[in-house]
Amino acid sequence: MFMRTTVRGKTRGPWGAVQDMTQGHTITIEESTEQVRVVHKGQVLAESSRPLVLHETGCPPRYYLPPQDVRTDLLTPSDSHTVCPFKGTASYWSLPDAPDLVWAYPDPLPEVAGIKDHLCFYDTQVVGGAA
Repeated sequence: MFMRTTVRGKTRGPWGAVQDMTQGHTITIEESTEQVRVVHKGQVLAESSRPLVLHETGCPPRYYLPPQDVRTDLLTPSDSHTVCPFKGTASYWSLPDAPDLVWAYPDPLPEVAGIKDHLCFYDTQVVGGAA
């Protein structure tokens, strides 16, 4: 159990557990020791044993990986940006055959500051338990 504090109409716990009290929308970020791997057409794009797992109301769990665990040399910055009212503005990266495959929040909202600069892929495979 953890303590919650109220920030600008939202409740917040450790690692930015955020709940919009008017809509019931919740985001929880947890440190994990799960081994995750991202493979695209047989090529490993990322492998990490220190992902952050983001749980958001209405969405599947998403693994946010430290940039050191991602083959950023294979990715090209995209001109795409999206805005999430709960996380902020996302920037995207692409592969030649996979546009906007990866995203990150370079300047996330304070309630989810833990995901700053971590990269997230649409498809992430959990390959084992603690490393």
